[in-house]
Amino acid sequence: FSSVVLVMIAMFSVQAGGSLAKLLFPLVGAEGATSLRMTVGAVALTVVLKPWRMSITAANFVPLLIYGIVLGGMNFLFYQAIQTLPLGVAVAFEFTGPLAVALFASRRWIDLLWVGFALAGLVMLFPVGINTTDIDLVGSLFALGAGFCWAIYIIAGKKTGMSNGAGSVAIGCTIAAVIYAPIGFVQAGTSIFSWQVLPLALGVGILSTALPYALEMKALTKLPARTFGTLMSLEPAIGAMAGWLILSEALTITQWTAIGAIVCASLGATLTINTSK
Repeated sequence: FSSVVLVMIAMFSVQAGGSLAKLLFPLVGAEGATSLRMTVGAVALTVVLKPWRMSITAANFVPLLIYGIVLGGMNFLFYQAIQTLPLGVAVAFEFTGPLAVALFASRRWIDLLWVGFALAGLVMLFPVGINTTDIDLVGSLFALGAGFCWAIYIIAGKKTGMSNGAGSVAIGCTIAAVIYAPIGFVQAGTSIFSWQVLPLALGVGILSTALPYALEMKALTKLPARTFGTLMSLEPAIGAMAGWLILSEALTITQWTAIGAIVCASLGATLTINTSK
């Protein structure tokens, strides 16, 4: 039970961090918020996980590099998306990445049901008709791009984690910071170093990166993968709740229904994947 609580806290932490990041946008822009999250997260994870104890070779560096690139890309694109999308909607689009990974691992007829739920949710969210102009097309594409990076992140993370252990998270985040942080520092200029920004930056880095990663790693040692995946399937709904509570982002009934359909698809895919042939 305690491990389940840790995962739930981690998910609420990530989404609360996303809400705080959105409050940073008027001060430093989405790029600046990404830079601050990556930098603070990399420093915090390095202190906690001590990655200098790892042995990095030519063979395991390539997976680490890919892991870091997609980790940074996932965060960069997601922050671009929530400039114009409600947090819950952006998370729902982004969650198509891990959902696709789960579905591609299975080949049974029941998986068509989960694909149907996911597609129904996306159709309700995606701006394809005149009545959906409140959902920004460019923001939706950014969120889907973040989802693609998340899918690669899962695959690369599994490979590099098996080779390098928990320290790979800190190294991956450091690689992401080295690649993507300069973009935000250039875009935001000197405003990124203001005292007004610092408390929010620390909150974003710790809530979005350091705290949830640490909690998830601890929970994963005790929880079956299936249980962990089922809990993570709730993240789009938690994102919507965080956006509503912290940012006052009210969603329409259609948008809540769409998020619910994607959550159902994620739950179903996770609960049935262990019995796939």
